[in-house]
Amino acid sequence: MLDKSVVVLHAIAEAPCNLTELCDRTGLPRATAHRLAVGLETHRLLARNSSGRWYPGPALAELAAASSHDPVREAALMVLPRLREITGESVQVYRREGAERVCIAAMEPPTGLRDTVPVGTRFPMSAGSAAKVLLAWTDSSTQRALVHDSVFSERALHEIRRRGWAQSAGERAAGVASVSAPVRDATGDVVAAISVSGPIDRMGRRPGARWAADLLAAADAIHKRLQPTRT
Repeated sequence: MLDKSVVVLHAIAEAPCNLTELCDRTGLPRATAHRLAVGLETHRLLARNSSGRWYPGPALAELAAASSHDPVREAALMVLPRLREITGESVQVYRREGAERVCIAAMEPPTGLRDTVPVGTRFPMSAGSAAKVLLAWTDSSTQRALVHDSVFSERALHEIRRRGWAQSAGERAAGVASVSAPVRDATGDVVAAISVSGPIDRMGRRPGARWAADLLAAADAIHKRLQPTRT
């Protein structure tokens, strides 16, 4: 049974899927595939989205994170609860890895419609406020290479760098708005982006007007936690 559970995990790691798709990928009987997937979901190794498709659950990322020391993630987890409390929305921290951004920390409001982004989720660098922030503060050659396939321009990135934060509405996903700010390490280099995201109906199409100041304060709080401890 353990072997079959691993098969299910690998199949769903390829891409989110429903029960029929899971059976097609694994060759398992419908009842067996359902029992294993539900069991893995109970232990948070899998989760389900609003369309009923399973995707890798938060426990997988938590286990991976526990096995490695990540100062940025650890500092973010000390700051995100307060930002979530202030905004009442989903909050995340992203890091760029090549042509993708990966969520390294996330927290959701306890109730209401939310923008669920599990830790470990990867998005292309072509859309969304976090992608804009991460590209705005990257080197020029990487910026030019990645902005070619994005929904925003180099000029927009220059403006974001001048302003200090980015916003988006309906770029990464229809109906979702977000605002992001750069997170700096102890030397002042931008190493991540902190974001607030949620339904456009609540966030509005210009979420920066409402949350940019709180977001910048949270980014600064993470930066301070990354400073060397003085003895």
